[in-house]
Amino acid sequence: MLQDIEMQVRYTRAMIRRNALNPRVMAAMSKVPRHKFVDPAMLDRAYYDGPLPIGCGQTISQPFIVALMTELAEVEEGGKVLEVGTGSGYQTAILAELVQQVYSIEIIPELGEQACKCLQQIGYENIETRIGDGHAGWEEEAPFDAVLVTAAAEAIPPRLIEQLKPGGRLIIPVGPAYSHQDLIVVEKDGQGNISQWTALGVAFVPLTGGH
Repeated sequence: MLQDIEMQVRYTRAMIRRNALNPRVMAAMSKVPRHKFVDPAMLDRAYYDGPLPIGCGQTISQPFIVALMTELAEVEEGGKVLEVGTGSGYQTAILAELVQQVYSIEIIPELGEQACKCLQQIGYENIETRIGDGHAGWEEEAPFDAVLVTAAAEAIPPRLIEQLKPGGRLIIPVGPAYSHQDLIVVEKDGQGNISQWTALGVAFVPLTGGH
């Protein structure tokens, strides 16, 4: 799996503005047991570099995309991160290896409860989860050093930008459901000014809620 990630990085390096991923990110990808987050019927594909269904019309993302989103967020050891879309809990676990505290929101109760149970069984103690609409973020715990959204929004939710710390980053796929989407990096500078750039074309399930 790690070799596949490294190959994808080399292939996309001009777009993602990286020749290699941070060794801390790769170490987290190596450490987290991905097979714990996939359907038992798909254990033989757990470390395949591609997405897999996890039920409820959702997927566990391709390992390369998980690693890339983590890399682009530029998270640090003492950081506090918001994840919108817990899903299987795999991206949550990767983040938990790298930062002090992860807050993760899942709109589908079945998935959120299953992910929470899995993360607790593995032994993560720096993750807090809730069931809810991720468009609103997690205001009482804001601001965050980084926000990662693991489903595609048609537009960037403004409250997620508001909940970024100065110097923070929002990583989010943007585009219509089941069509062309872009992985967007939103940066907030020390004065609160916002800029953004596109890292890669991607395909994510749609971000629901927000009505």
